[in-house]
Amino acid sequence: MDRLVNTVRPYAWGSVDAIPELLKVAPTGEPQAELWMGAHPGSPSRVDRGEGGRSLAALIAADPERELGAAAVAKFGPELPFLLKVLAAGTPLSIQAHPDLAQARAGFADEEARGVPLDAPHRNYKDANHKPEMICALGEFEGLCGFRAPAEAADLLQSLGVPALTGLVEILRGKPESEALSETLATILTMTGETARTTVAEVAAAVERAAGAEPDGQFAAYAFAAREFPGDTGLLAALLLNYVRLQPGEALYLGAGVPHAYLRGLGIEILANSDNVLRGGLTPKHVDVPELLHVVIFQGGEPGVLRPVADADGEELYPAPIDEFRLSRFTLGDAARHLPGPAPQILLCTEGAARLTAADGSTLTLARGESAFLPATGTDTELTGPGATVFRATVTL
Repeated sequence: MDRLVNTVRPYAWGSVDAIPELLKVAPTGEPQAELWMGAHPGSPSRVDRGEGGRSLAALIAADPERELGAAAVAKFGPELPFLLKVLAAGTPLSIQAHPDLAQARAGFADEEARGVPLDAPHRNYKDANHKPEMICALGEFEGLCGFRAPAEAADLLQSLGVPALTGLVEILRGKPESEALSETLATILTMTGETARTTVAEVAAAVERAAGAEPDGQFAAYAFAAREFPGDTGLLAALLLNYVRLQPGEALYLGAGVPHAYLRGLGIEILANSDNVLRGGLTPKHVDVPELLHVVIFQGGEPGVLRPVADADGEELYPAPIDEFRLSRFTLGDAARHLPGPAPQILLCTEGAARLTAADGSTLTLARGESAFLPATGTDTELTGPGATVFRATVTL
């Protein structure tokens, strides 16, 4: 068992105090957006096995089968296939979608062949992997997930009373679902000049008025986004998406092609190891409209909020159609819980104090905000700690 020393990423959209409060440390006054747990090369966790701190990525590279297990190496390769994060959004993240595996491989190979530098601001594909992800709320968490049904989106746009939206409403009402959504999004993202400026300004004013009449509803979230990104056509794109307010313990799974954005709140995020993002607004960063339209799945419907399903041993699983990661939760009482192996695991304590006891009798206590890596060779670990909540990240073999 290895206690993890983790890095906080200070992205501009991060909350100033949410992660410090979880870790019980003083805020720095600067945004603290993500706490990374894992072996991603961008900010790998560090561990100390008696020889000083070492990168978890380096330990895994030195002996993949010991750390990950032979089955995991055979299925996913010699790297930890997931990254676990605490994500703290103080302002909205960009509207985005992620490619599937075939799209990621093709896009990466194309940009490599064209000699696009990996750090170029207009680069879309930083690697050849897909990026399915899941967000689980630790407190109330607001986001956007997937397209509304076209008729619902048309009703919402029409309710704003902005004449400039009439054309979009007609597209949404008059064409088949996929065509209606794709044409509407393309029209929004290719708006330029005075048309874009006046339309966004009028919509921003309209959502502010609607938020004033309903301060706890969805329009308050859209007004928040409009204030944070004045003049951004992403506001119009956001109105096409389902507004979701997760309660603590609820989650969303975001597969390839699903447009989404996190607006504000604290949550646990788990994802496959990739940095491939196609953006669609609410951002100062590069927006590649043709590539985004190529990746996005134009299908409306409910966002599908997930709630954990408990098994007989008290492990509460968040089901997801992906093998690279598996997220579950333990809400501990008096009974001990046994963590099965052999597979790599990361445990994160979010409430109380949890105690890990290995088969050889060694122990490790995790306070709130602390995490541990359990290599595949560390089987039959016991988890105790009345009143503690522990999230478990591993793989499906």
